[in-house]
Amino acid sequence: MKLNRFDTSRIKVGQGGGGGGLPGGGGTIGCGGLVIVIIAALVFGVDPGEMLGQMGAGDTTSTSTQQQQGQMTEEQLCTMNPYATEACNTLTSLNDTWEPLFKKANIPFEQPTLWFYQGGTRSGCGNASASMGPFYCPADMGIYIDTSFYDVMARQLGAKGDFARYYVVAHEYGHHVQKMTGMADQVRSAQQQNPRMANQLQVRMELQADCYAGVWAGKNRNLIEPGDMEEGLNAASAIGDDTLQRNSGQSVNPESFTHGSSAERVRWLRIGMETADEDKCDTFADLRS
Repeated sequence: MKLNRFDTSRIKVGQGGGGGGLPGGGGTIGCGGLVIVIIAALVFGVDPGEMLGQMGAGDTTSTSTQQQQGQMTEEQLCTMNPYATEACNTLTSLNDTWEPLFKKANIPFEQPTLWFYQGGTRSGCGNASASMGPFYCPADMGIYIDTSFYDVMARQLGAKGDFARYYVVAHEYGHHVQKMTGMADQVRSAQQQNPRMANQLQVRMELQADCYAGVWAGKNRNLIEPGDMEEGLNAASAIGDDTLQRNSGQSVNPESFTHGSSAERVRWLRIGMETADEDKCDTFADLRS
């Protein structure tokens, strides 16, 4: 995918705190990251109970992520390695694609901030480690990435190629779209009212974020290169819950799914790509019937 070079006057990029491991205390990771804990357990052998216990449930506004920003300029952050440059280019394209749609619909929109970190960081949603993978924090509207995850994604998950990496950022941006439309708050409220549906609702959130990632690609079809679509669909398949469980030697347990099966993730990413229509991303439709 031939993306235009990032424009630091139109994107927000920050540097999160570094450090290894996951310190105790601090807030809870929001919709884009809490479920990543389970993936971390499957892929990296991390104990999810231990991770969740360490994260705690404190005040999500107690520490501002702005205080973590280093001395590097946005230009320096976006050029510190090729993956960072890719992520900044992707963020520019995502902003250029989604912001006009919100303006047309007369829905207030604020761009998310892309945060780069190494090892561990503290977001507005609490503490996080690189083993969790990229995540979106609705409390501070930040997309958090340790770019070393891309190498792990390629080696351990078989999700290779630049478009697979674009898809990661676009999926997290999809959670930002949900935050801006109010869908994230509606789902969180529904989960609290009906805890038995919590997992199923979370899966629908993730599948919708996949679809929104596909919509971004579909609306920029002129930039797509041969093989891009296949890379994205392969990445979606590689991180399906059933595939992760099977590859970790576990029995496939649909009731424990947090992101959806490989087939579901591929289906919704494809719907977004082929229709380029965000209105087609209603992954909750069958729950209303």
